[in-house]
Formats: sequence, C-alpha cells, structure tokens
Amino acid sequence: MIVFPMAGLSQRFSEAGYSPPKYMLEAGGKSLFRHAVEGFSYYFGNLPFLFVLRDVQDSLGFVREECAKLGLDRPLITVLSEPTRGQAETVMLGLEDQSVGADDPLSIFNIDTFRPGFRFPKMAEEPWVDGYLEVFRGSGANWSYVGPAEDDPGRVAKTAEKNEISDLCCTGLYHFAKAGFFTDAFRQAALPASTDEFYIAPLYNFLIGAGSHIRFDLIGRGEVIFCGVPEEYEMFREKCGDGRV
Repeated sequence: MIVFPMAGLSQRFSEAGYSPPKYMLEAGGKSLFRHAVEGFSYYFGNLPFLFVLRDVQDSLGFVREECAKLGLDRPLITVLSEPTRGQAETVMLGLEDQSVGADDPLSIFNIDTFRPGFRFPKMAEEPWVDGYLEVFRGSGANWSYVGPAEDDPGRVAKTAEKNEISDLCCTGLYHFAKAGFFTDAFRQAALPASTDEFYIAPLYNFLIGAGSHIRFDLIGRGEVIFCGVPEEYEMFREKCGDGRV
C-alpha cells in the first residue's frame, strides 16, 4: 500500500495568500496532487493507494476526480473531521479506518513532493530488510535526517527530525516491510501524553532499538522535486513555463 497523508493545514501557503489547499494548486496544467501521484503510476493496479485528508473545499470530490484522470481505479480515501498532530498520526488514522493488515507492506510519501518514474529499490524485496528511507545529500534545518551505521554504510543507525546528524536528508518516502512495524512504533511514540507533532522519520528509532534492520536508499538531488513551501512552488511553476501568480 502507498499512503499519501493530506491533512496538513498548508499554513505557509495560506499565509502567503494562496486560497486552495496546497495539493490543488496547479503547475504545468496539472495539480500538485497529480504531479505527486503520477510519479507512482508504475504501481497503479498493482498496489492499493490510500489518501488521508480533511474535506476542505470539496477535497473528497477533487481527489476522486483527479484519480479518475490518472486512471487510478478504486482509490482508498479516508476523510478526517479535524486536523491531526502531524503526518504520522494522519497515516495511523488512515490505516485504522481502512483496517489495513499488520503484515501488509506500507509506503508513505508526501503529496507536495514529486518522484517522476519512481520504482522501489531491490532492497525493499529482501526478507531481511524491515524498512527503508529514501535520502539525498543536502543540508538545512527543515529536513528529516538519517545517521548511517559505521559498520555498514547502507544501514540506518538512527534518524532525527530537523537535526543535522549527517548530510542524508529524507525525501519523504518511507517504507515499512509491514504496516505493523509502523503502527507499533507510532503507539510507542504516542504513549507519553503529548501535543507534539508526530513525524514519521523518528518512528524508525523505535524499530532500530528493537533490533529491526532499517536501510536507506540514496538518490540524486535532481531525481526529486519539492513543492512544500511557496518559494519551491513558484520555482516549479516557472520551470513549467507558467510564470508567477
């Protein structure tokens, strides 16, 4: 299953004067939603796709219509009644709503990031791999980070949120060999009473601590396109030949 969490408030976009939810904005004649999802078109018909959203400005109708345009039949859609405490909680609520099996493979990706022509790396099929994070080399205070193991450069020793423990920045593609690994880690993270935001990358630390084998897949920076903030969106629009709004 591939899950796209879409329940964020898009606060930076609304503060910049954009009215629709971020994924409804367009570039190159297509919505950001469509740019994000069509990168996974190789798996249409082979894997279930789940979209977890709040029904704002008829988001439900929008997603159904966009999926029809993409040729993505029978998408799974979970509609939430209120904002969540971050992507991890959004995904958790979607999995619970859809009664996803604990042994089903789970992949998560951002709705504001594009991976044209995406294919899972071969490591995802290895029975000894319990999960992986996709990364690129970069820096900055706004990324999730992977810290590689010293004895095995391809293995993840730890992850961190907005803390530069290495130059391996997460693209937003998170894979768990079993959905149960994600749900167990989330429940551990949520045990303390907290109103903090629940990110996905730090959940891998619970799995690593329990002995799970977590890898990372390093891709080139040019293989991923980010539209998470207005500046990135406008740069992408210009690249598409749209000019500025």
